[in-house]
Amino acid sequence: MALREVVSREEWLVARTDLLRREKELTRLRDRLNADRRRLPMVRIDKAYVLEGPQGHAELADLFAGCRQLIVQHFMFDPSWEEGCPSCSGAADELAPGLLAHLRVRQTAFAAVSRAPLAKIEAYRAGRGWTFPWYSSYGGDFNQDFGATLDGPVGDPLVNYRARSDWRASGDVNPYAYADEPVEVPGYSCFLRDGAAVYHTYSTYARGAEAVGGAYAFLDLTALGRQEGWEEPKSRATDARAAVPDFAA
Repeated sequence: MALREVVSREEWLVARTDLLRREKELTRLRDRLNADRRRLPMVRIDKAYVLEGPQGHAELADLFAGCRQLIVQHFMFDPSWEEGCPSCSGAADELAPGLLAHLRVRQTAFAAVSRAPLAKIEAYRAGRGWTFPWYSSYGGDFNQDFGATLDGPVGDPLVNYRARSDWRASGDVNPYAYADEPVEVPGYSCFLRDGAAVYHTYSTYARGAEAVGGAYAFLDLTALGRQEGWEEPKSRATDARAAVPDFAA
């Protein structure tokens, strides 16, 4: 393992103070970005989405469970799969009951939605021991409408708010932009309810979903970081992992 430089406590304090200055800059920038996110315009949802949960059919408004806000995890689970996505499962493993309770205190509900049939979802959830609400959008177009499923060669879908054809023409790296078969995309979408009206306020995909990943946030504070091959400095991790947050042992 290539260790970092070893210095005196006094030298470390100088370096740490300089890093603190830049951390504070990032904190202030994040605060401004979060404020701009709250200023985003929103879109009223007039389409009737019918999902299926353990209690039967549910409309999007039902997922709020009496709260003003709703966060939906776009959990990658293609109808042909027998198990859910390992990375999405890693994120779901960190959804402690206390976290969901804290969200509800702030009038915010949480639910996962996947395209797999409910029977597969329920079997997989039971095997993992999860209790959070999880709905099936099987047979509907909820996932497609919110950018969580790209329908292969059909049309020119947006991949993280950019046309797939544009990704391909530019040569920029995005694995979801180069698949010709239907592909699932991880992400989160946020909704606001005002009386009977439901509004779409925000969606984020790919690395944008990291902000709510607990383990990554903690690992980013450490000397070895995420221990993934893309990170700098190189050779810090003796057994570098792929950039996939599945946390498999």
